[in-house]
Amino acid sequence: MSRIGKAPIAIPAGVTVEVKDHVVTVKGKNGSLQQEINPDINVTIEDGHVHVTRPSDDREHRALHGLYRALIHNMVVGVSEGYRKEMELVGVGYRATANGQVLELSLGFSHAIYIKLPPEVKVEAKSERNKNPLIILTSDDKQLLGQVCAKIRSLRKPEPYKGKGIKFVGEVIRRKSGKTAGAK
Repeated sequence: MSRIGKAPIAIPAGVTVEVKDHVVTVKGKNGSLQQEINPDINVTIEDGHVHVTRPSDDREHRALHGLYRALIHNMVVGVSEGYRKEMELVGVGYRATANGQVLELSLGFSHAIYIKLPPEVKVEAKSERNKNPLIILTSDDKQLLGQVCAKIRSLRKPEPYKGKGIKFVGEVIRRKSGKTAGAK
């Protein structure tokens, strides 16, 4: 049996979980999230815990078992606590400013890049003297937050020689030595 799939999900105070017509709805202080579930997978709510079970040990059922348990757990954590990602802009002249749901990035191109973010994602840009600019993204939907972060990072990935680009705070970039003096 799936180790992740068989672990029950504790429902914290202030969070409600409903299952109706193969759709799991989780509501909490940060908002509401929905996830459609495969009809083969059973989701039950007992004694303040959510249990995910599967009908057989087929390969597909085993895969879906752990997947849906993880998705429901991410929804419960998202509506109760929320998710937060911090990204750092490394490079001379790299800047970020947030105006409402629009993020403006200066990444060394001839023009500024404007990104309109979904309403579920809140953005904040910090710039301090002698520090790299930070972009702080928060949301209750982990999947959407990761997708937005990946899109922002893809605009200027960190390169291995100087480390310039957009990276996550705490991310380690593997560095290369570059050219060496040619000895014959």
